Amino acid sequence: MRTLLFVLLPILVNAQKFNTTGTTNDRALSAYREGMREASFGPSGTAIAQGFFEKAVRADPLFIEARLALADTYRSGRDFFKAREEFLNAIALDSTFRPLAFLILAEVEWELDMYDDCAKHATSYLNSNPINPGKIKTAKKWVERGLFASKAMKNPVPFNPVSLGPGINTDKMEYFPSLTADGSTMIFTRRVGLDENFYSSTFNNGKWETAIPIDGVNTPQNEGAQAISPDGSWLVFTACNRENDGSQGSCDLYWSQLKNGVWTNPTPFSSAINSPDWEAQPTIGADNKTIIFCKASSRDGSRISLWQTNRQQGGKWSKPEKLPEQINTGGRVIAPFLHPDGQTLYFASDSLPGMGGSDLFFVRKQPDGSWGNPVNLGYPINTKGSEEMLVVSLDGKQAYFASNRGSGAGGLDIYSFEMPEAARPQPVTYARARITDAVTGNPLVAKADFIDLKTGSSFVSSNSKSEGTVLVCLPAGKSYALNVSKEGYLFHSENFDLLESATAAKPFELDIALIPFTADTATGEVKTLKKPIALRNVFFETGASDLKPESAAELDRLAELLNKNPLLKIQINGHTDNTGNDESNMLLSEKRAKAVYDYLVTRQINLQRLRFRGYGETKPIDSNDTPEGRSRNRRTEFEVW
Repeated sequence: MRTLLFVLLPILVNAQKFNTTGTTNDRALSAYREGMREASFGPSGTAIAQGFFEKAVRADPLFIEARLALADTYRSGRDFFKAREEFLNAIALDSTFRPLAFLILAEVEWELDMYDDCAKHATSYLNSNPINPGKIKTAKKWVERGLFASKAMKNPVPFNPVSLGPGINTDKMEYFPSLTADGSTMIFTRRVGLDENFYSSTFNNGKWETAIPIDGVNTPQNEGAQAISPDGSWLVFTACNRENDGSQGSCDLYWSQLKNGVWTNPTPFSSAINSPDWEAQPTIGADNKTIIFCKASSRDGSRISLWQTNRQQGGKWSKPEKLPEQINTGGRVIAPFLHPDGQTLYFASDSLPGMGGSDLFFVRKQPDGSWGNPVNLGYPINTKGSEEMLVVSLDGKQAYFASNRGSGAGGLDIYSFEMPEAARPQPVTYARARITDAVTGNPLVAKADFIDLKTGSSFVSSNSKSEGTVLVCLPAGKSYALNVSKEGYLFHSENFDLLESATAAKPFELDIALIPFTADTATGEVKTLKKPIALRNVFFETGASDLKPESAAELDRLAELLNKNPLLKIQINGHTDNTGNDESNMLLSEKRAKAVYDYLVTRQINLQRLRFRGYGETKPIDSNDTPEGRSRNRRTEFEVW
């Protein structure tokens, strides 16, 4: 028995590499207990406790509990280098004594930018088979953040932020920038004291002009966190604690429209969107039918999610739905910006793997319409601070954000930087038209309806401003029809084929002159200009007179015009290019005109109001020497008779 004891004794001695409160010497134990007493008083006793723990460790370098306590006081005092050293010393004594030390060490190493070690030690904690769900979640967060930050720091993205200059930035706080599609106007929030208001600046001659407050929307109360529609005519924003105006309480979403150069009185959205909870920070889709916004799900604002509502036929908004869980991962998900491509959403989150605080992310829609997985914009765009409030130009090349950098004018200022290629949105262009009366040349307020030719449904509908202008964003990947209409005028149509590509550098600039007409019910006479109207969205099978399905939207608009104006009588004209012989072209043009005639008959248009004629290649409107010219010559028209 004695022999066995002597054999085991060296093993037990070697295994005992540390001392505890039960095995340390009296001097070390006394200092440790004094330190614990001081630490119980909270932050005020931390420095004193630290001195006692240092004394305990000097008295017994193997005293593991004293080393852990000392490490924690260093951490509380933000002396992270010493804290890391003491945690490593304690773990070296025995890594299994208190596995939580690995998790706290990981947090310390995050503060020291030691991202690989942070992930490694958080993994060590997970490998200790912990049972506390909250700490397991925290450890997984540090593993993800450590691995991401390590990779991001080794692969920085280009980033050179530039102040937008004194026209926008002042010694006050400027933030939440929003842009019109053409990049000509920026609306942002400026805080003076505690009062938040909206300001507008115009980009002219390479710089932003001095911003002016937006009358009609600004009040003595706060307004902020706004979004502007692509054409600059519709503002959606956040206002809080309003009374007797239909709001629901707390912070709600409001809207205002620009009419005749004046912003209308702000109106809260209905209870379909607003609630007694916190709704804020909206973004508007290019279709003017989509709003994504923030909604708080905790009283202290620690949990904020992104929600989406869509405008339905008749103008009502749908019940908001929460965006999927890969975006709303808990914590604070804020400051959404839906790019005019309709496919790319930028936002800030403090609950996805990142550099710390709130990071900026983007997520794209998949071909089936679902959202993909968020992607971090990378370092040094994202830092260990909080990055928020990002918007991106139509061409995707420039991003705008607010920051309190030391080089600014003071407080938060607005900066721009070149967006990395991988984070840019899908190609987008825009169509800007000026609509006038073909007789007087005066601008008209008319309806411009952009239609998705594949589905036949309206992509976006907008009324031109008092000066006759309208601007609409058109994402690539679709073909669009434009129908411009106004009561008492013949409509106008255009076609935008963006199936292959789109570029903001080459927008569609249109001058559209609507032809007025008057109808005398007594005589049945219709007076108007005798000028053919091209039906640019009527399509036929190649070399045939069979109407393609995407022609329906245009022809239905023509039938609607005729039904609303029963005195109108029209002739359908068919034209071809000069490919082929004269006789076959004349026959084809007549058959195509007849096909449109037949379609209108199926829409209950009286035969006495219709006639058709083919002109073949005899009336070209462009050269037949180019593909583009021949395409314009192959056309269908109508004219009043």
